[in-house]
Amino acid sequence: MPKSLVIVESPAKARTISKFLDKSFIVEASIGHIRDLPRGASEIPDKLKSESWTRLGVDIENDFEPLYVISDNKKSLVKKLKEKLKNVDMLYLATDEDREGEAISWHLVQALKPKAPVARLVFHEITKSAIQDALDNPRDIDKNLVMAQETRRVVDRLYGYEISPLLWKKVAPRLSAGRVQSVAVKLIVDREKERSAFTPSTYWDITATLKPVKGASFGATLRSVDGKKLAGGKDFDPKTGNLLDPKLAVYGEKKIKKLLESLEKSDWSVANVVTKPIKQSPPAPYTTSSLQQDANRKLGMAARDTMRVAQSLYENGHITYMRTDSTTLASEAIKGIRSKISRDYGADYLPAQPRLYKSKVKNAQEAHEAIRPAGSSFPEPVKLKSQLDARGYKLYDLIWRRAVACQMTDARVSQTTIDINATKAEFRASGRIIDFDGFLKVYSPPVNNSNGKTVAALPKVKNGEALDLKEIDPVSHITKPPARFTEATLIKELETLGIGRPSTYAAIIDTIMRRDYVFKKGTALTPTFIAYAVAKLLENFFPSLVDPTFTAQMEDDLDAISRGELERTPYLHEFYFGSKSWQGLKKLVGQEIDARDICTFELGADSNGEAVNVRIGRWGPYVERGDSRARIPDGLAPDELTIERALELIEAESDGPTELGRQSETDEPIFLLNGRFGPYLQLGERDNTKGAAKPKQKSLLPGMTPDEVTLEIAIKILSLPRELGNHPETDEPVIADLGRYGPYLKCGDETRSLSASDNVIKVDLKQALEILKRPKRKSFRRASKALKELGEHPDRKGVTLRILNGRFGPYITDGKTHVSVPNGSDPQSVTLEEAVALYETKLGSPPRKKKKSVRKKTTKNISPRKTATKKSSRKTASGKATAKKTAA
Repeated sequence: MPKSLVIVESPAKARTISKFLDKSFIVEASIGHIRDLPRGASEIPDKLKSESWTRLGVDIENDFEPLYVISDNKKSLVKKLKEKLKNVDMLYLATDEDREGEAISWHLVQALKPKAPVARLVFHEITKSAIQDALDNPRDIDKNLVMAQETRRVVDRLYGYEISPLLWKKVAPRLSAGRVQSVAVKLIVDREKERSAFTPSTYWDITATLKPVKGASFGATLRSVDGKKLAGGKDFDPKTGNLLDPKLAVYGEKKIKKLLESLEKSDWSVANVVTKPIKQSPPAPYTTSSLQQDANRKLGMAARDTMRVAQSLYENGHITYMRTDSTTLASEAIKGIRSKISRDYGADYLPAQPRLYKSKVKNAQEAHEAIRPAGSSFPEPVKLKSQLDARGYKLYDLIWRRAVACQMTDARVSQTTIDINATKAEFRASGRIIDFDGFLKVYSPPVNNSNGKTVAALPKVKNGEALDLKEIDPVSHITKPPARFTEATLIKELETLGIGRPSTYAAIIDTIMRRDYVFKKGTALTPTFIAYAVAKLLENFFPSLVDPTFTAQMEDDLDAISRGELERTPYLHEFYFGSKSWQGLKKLVGQEIDARDICTFELGADSNGEAVNVRIGRWGPYVERGDSRARIPDGLAPDELTIERALELIEAESDGPTELGRQSETDEPIFLLNGRFGPYLQLGERDNTKGAAKPKQKSLLPGMTPDEVTLEIAIKILSLPRELGNHPETDEPVIADLGRYGPYLKCGDETRSLSASDNVIKVDLKQALEILKRPKRKSFRRASKALKELGEHPDRKGVTLRILNGRFGPYITDGKTHVSVPNGSDPQSVTLEEAVALYETKLGSPPRKKKKSVRKKTTKNISPRKTATKKSSRKTASGKATAKKTAA
């Protein structure tokens, strides 16, 4: 029987596809790309290392020919695939159907050089019928898609490798620039600047509780006085906080209370009642972008996690391909959904004709169908609950509901508005009744009432009907600055502007967080001052590259290459070397840049007119006034650093440490100081002599402010760790202490964190024993419990593999070597054989016996390179300035 080799990207996908193929097919995984541009000098072939262009990995002088290399950790895999090819009659490349998948297939052909015929298999869902259809209709590799992916890769490499070194020199090390990530950073920084420039405005209104002759009481809000409309939240500029229309009335507290007195004596009556029927249509089925946004809003999932879980659902055959811009559905899918609606919900919920959706996204083309449950039967989420983990179940439930809802009837709502007169004032009440829930039956959360149909309903009243005033209250409002971007709103903004591809948004957000350009306050993406400096440099010297319009045009051009409408080489030549209308990247990176100017931001001036600035230094951002400096605490958002806050930091720093008193036993002074991570206590003075012991230091208790610290409390905190007694069962000491992550108890190998109510300086042995009995809370930083025990490596004696959950996802480890579980793969379904393949790929070579090596002794002194010694003006507890030496 003829044999065929099928190559996909991941082991999970390979395992699922194998279920639908007979024994004549061998299914293997490439585990992503097997070739790429070199990541460092060590990957560049020796014969090319003398070439200047190899640092870019792209030959800019010869039609921008990329240098592709097989990384060390993929060489054994390539060898394995070549061996498999020797015994087959056909090679099928079944990588994903987007540009990246097309490029992986092309690289496989280039690296493996197969003698057997090659065909490309494309399917948007992993079901038996879809795979059979792909086998019946194979195609060639799409060269235009490959060229488009390669062009994007080259553009991104030139952008990153030319601009990132500038950031290292002018701002800080380990930073990066990117075609999409840099625009995303600038958007976040610009929003923070808008927040800083925002002027809050206060306005007042009045709410009244009214009761008609018949029916329940309802609430109404003041709308106008003497025919002049009152300003509401929407009447203030969201960017500046200023009133948009000066003709509107803005009432202060005194004026509103005076009006309140007259309203309490007024007669209240209905002036007008308007009821309008409203139709609410269902949203389109999910694209990559809308799924990431909805999962973030409804499930609290980060974009990266959403894509990882969606990848697992796809590779295990539960949903269609998850990287898509399309909102269309296959006719078989529409037929299956309509059948389900008719059967499970009735004819009232089924529209006469199928709903068709058009994508609003520019260049929507990545896949042919929206994200939906795979197949045509659309199994309910509850039927798959036993097969999915918690997050997989929630995401599948979301996808299922959206797909079914998109083919249901409109919801019909009655919107009612009641205008009310009270002498010279006019109030308004609004409410609505859901007459027919339609698609809301599936896609809407349940409403909080018995019949499930009324939402904020108003009583039936007539024009002129008298109303009884039950309660009336003045309400103060303060306008809020523009909201910071969340992951969901940033993705929406990038998509609206036409920047980047939805499939890359998760990686972009992950990158800007890892590079410390942003941090999260709740769900909000908050920029750091490092991001401010990077945005300033790019805006001043590379304005086009961070201009959303220019970047969106680049996206259009790259899509035109994928359609064969634009030539690759001329486009890259213009981007790098320039044209009449564009300087080109090469000229731009040669500009003179003043690092001090880039890393300085004016805050304002103190009462004496002396300038106060924010500076980015070697050890992070700080505020500066003349010769006085103070670190900016971690976690302080730029819009929270006002001139007043900056002066407080400088004054606190210049005052030096506060001496609270002395410890009675040793007569050592106890100081209260302020450090990078907040206030802390120190016992004794710091001795700057080389080799001298550091004084004991402890942070304040959680939630404690410096004003609350007394000498008595300080002595108790500095006396930690505190031995409470011995455990009655193990006879080991029970210790209470305050560590890096807060207060905790320790007994032998057992540790438990203490809550705010369990005071570490007051907790006794009895309380501690009760706390130690509690189950240990899962720690984000530790992954001691294995997700899965895989067993002993078949070829390496004494090596046991297991899967742990780390900060960046699940990984396979032997205790020393770690290898990530491929994105989207379910850790529980990874077999020992698959783990061994990944493990060996990471090691890059088959097991070898270690040879004993003899080290040559040397008397030569190896020391770090000397650099200039930099003096620090910061005062320490000893009151003396310290000198810090920095190593290269």
